[in-house]
Amino acid sequence: MTANVPVIRFLDEERCRALLATASVGRVAAVVNGVPHVVPVNFVLVDGDVVFRSGSGTKLHAALQEQPVSFEVDRIDEATQTGWSVLVSGTASVVSEPDVLGRAELGSLEMWAPGTRDEVVRVRSDLVSGREISRP
Repeated sequence: MTANVPVIRFLDEERCRALLATASVGRVAAVVNGVPHVVPVNFVLVDGDVVFRSGSGTKLHAALQEQPVSFEVDRIDEATQTGWSVLVSGTASVVSEPDVLGRAELGSLEMWAPGTRDEVVRVRSDLVSGREISRP
């Protein structure tokens, strides 16, 4: 009898970017006072980088300080115990260039949470990696 052993494989950058493009919500991780802080955001991709709106707080502070952050997206099927995750790591910055803002199509960026988010943050995709877990 063959066991239904899960298989984990590392994804190449091309596959990671394709999966990233299928999502609209991810999680930004930044360090605040020495403690990792992770929050969900709605996002779009611009030139392969993650772009999202931000109000005051952790995400904006990281961008104003041009700190390194990580951004994660995943899809998990708990019933089958399968799924994938993609991690983007890079420097966060506040976007002010009109051409980037225009290409971000921020008008179509649906915000799920209430509140004002006047700033636009970009996470450069300096390092992109991913994993997938499947069952034979």
